[in-house]
Amino acid sequence: MDKKLEKVEHNDAGLIRIADEVVGIIAGMAATEVPGVAGMSGGLVGGIAEMLGKRNLSKGVKVEVGEREAAVDLFIIAEYGVRIPDVALQVQENVKKAIESMTGLDVVEVNIHVQGVGFAPETKDEDVRVR
Repeated sequence: MDKKLEKVEHNDAGLIRIADEVVGIIAGMAATEVPGVAGMSGGLVGGIAEMLGKRNLSKGVKVEVGEREAAVDLFIIAEYGVRIPDVALQVQENVKKAIESMTGLDVVEVNIHVQGVGFAPETKDEDVRVR
């Protein structure tokens, strides 16, 4: 049985529920804000990482939410030329901070899976003028 996990909090006014997909969207947005992250990965298709657009922020994110804790796995594509360990560390810190501040959950781990390297699109050299 596939049970959707969510944070449930009781208070005097009633019940507050935070679905795991909400935590996933927060994590995806926080990850893509980090310089050096080309995008989220939807997995490997034919041995090549599939890059997802901004509409699919919860894709490429796996979240396990308990009553007070969360664990996150992020599947990202790094930009070519960046130092991947530095970018991954920044992603971990940004995601942890965003989830904890927005949901009140304690993030116990943020695992980064680099699935590929994104290359900037080639641009035409229009600045070169012939005199």
